[in-house]
Amino acid sequence: MFAASVINISEGRDEALIGAVAAAAGDQLLDVHRDPDHHRAVLTLGGPLDDVEDAARSVAAEAVARIDLRTHQGAHPRFGAVDVVPFVPLGTDRSAPSLPPLPGGMEVAVGARDRFARWAGDHLAVPCFLYGPERSLPEVRRGAFAALAPDTGPPWPHPTAGAMAVGARPVLIAYNLWVEVPGGVGTARDVAAAIRSPAVRALGLDLGGALQVSCNLVDPERTGPAAVYDAVATLVGDADGAIVRAELVGLAPAPVVAAIPRGRWAELDLSEDRTIEARLAARS
Repeated sequence: MFAASVINISEGRDEALIGAVAAAAGDQLLDVHRDPDHHRAVLTLGGPLDDVEDAARSVAAEAVARIDLRTHQGAHPRFGAVDVVPFVPLGTDRSAPSLPPLPGGMEVAVGARDRFARWAGDHLAVPCFLYGPERSLPEVRRGAFAALAPDTGPPWPHPTAGAMAVGARPVLIAYNLWVEVPGGVGTARDVAAAIRSPAVRALGLDLGGALQVSCNLVDPERTGPAAVYDAVATLVGDADGAIVRAELVGLAPAPVVAAIPRGRWAELDLSEDRTIEARLAARS
């Protein structure tokens, strides 16, 4: 089984630190996306499941050793130095990850999730909250240390590393749209609320005066980058605003990119090289 792990760490400014954490992934590293405004980096790992699990542990150990959450300031919600560790089933062929996951794929990802969370609790003393089939990542963020107790590790946050959300999920696309609108962040939040659906999670953010509609496209075959871009363009246009630029965070699945006319790829910040399949093939 091939799998991915898309690890979000709470560091987006120190290039040397990010480089050291990324290097811990070894040959399983497919992509690094650094965002100084969110003060966050997204590391995409991919390959055979056992190798991805080993790489995820190495990345997490390096990040916990280097990142002190007590001094962290950034726009993105976070509660951990290693904030989110999802395991994503890709299928049995590195050239064609399955959308949706093959039968049994999510069970395999849940197993990887649970093994990682036990390891992180035991070896790093970082409490872990599980998400996936049982509950969503937003539910974990809302309830951690209040309505929800950690599933593994100590019952209190690590003094410098906080906690981790460890998940099992299908492929999603993280996608940001930078906008200019009258009304500032209030309008950006209204736009984010208007596009939210079971297939789209969205936040309106003020990043030092620049406005962003930050999205997770959790069902990208149903609602992909082009559909979200067009919906936001209509909404901000109605408010006498405009989209400044689009930003793909990390990688996208090739079938979603291929379904969009090639003439729109530059506008939407998409390319064939920035697909999961292309990066896996480059590692073979």
